[in-house]
Amino acid sequence: MEMLQTPEFWLGLLKIVWINIILSGDNAVVIAMAARSLPPHQQRKAVFWGSGAAVALRIVLTVVAAKLLALPYLQIVGGLLLLWIGVQLLGDEDDDGEGDVKHHGTLMSAVRTILIADLVMSLDNVIAVAAAAQGSLTLLILGLAISIPLVIFGSTLMIKLMERFPIIVVLGAALIGWVGGETIAGDTVFQAAVGARPWLHYVAAIAGALLVVGIGKLLQVRQRTKPA
Repeated sequence: MEMLQTPEFWLGLLKIVWINIILSGDNAVVIAMAARSLPPHQQRKAVFWGSGAAVALRIVLTVVAAKLLALPYLQIVGGLLLLWIGVQLLGDEDDDGEGDVKHHGTLMSAVRTILIADLVMSLDNVIAVAAAAQGSLTLLILGLAISIPLVIFGSTLMIKLMERFPIIVVLGAALIGWVGGETIAGDTVFQAAVGARPWLHYVAAIAGALLVVGIGKLLQVRQRTKPA
């Protein structure tokens, strides 16, 4: 327990919590979009279990993140997964014409979506957390555990905003597509090309956002025109 008495420990803990707050904004959007199609009593469970499992996953991921990021094509696969998730989350929206969203899906499918998306979106983020932990597993676990209620609060707030302002759902899907495009562009196989032309990073991100929104909206139209 001597480490608890050192200023370095508390400074490292503060860094991890702060980094996780800053880097969890897009994760909160994914959690909210995956949970909002569930009945209200299941939304809270999806947010809680999805956030908790995602943070636990980050602890494991932090140990191997640097090695994983060096593997070619891994971020391409991860980015494509994110694009698919974004399309599914937007395409599954079924507006009844009065601003209400029909409930569908299951708690487990929502948690699974949250975990897959968080796994991909956290690959590069956890490196910053690992650096702040400076090799201390105790510090890493404490910092991420403290961040859980903050992520849950952000996700719950985002669900309420999405219910009130449907346009946020589209913006959320675009954000997932943006991160998906960035993830693909960040793969080691594109390192030289993107390094020589940094603007390609933004082209990939914009293309990802447009692709998710475009295909998602197309799926919505097909659902509305499908015979009952």
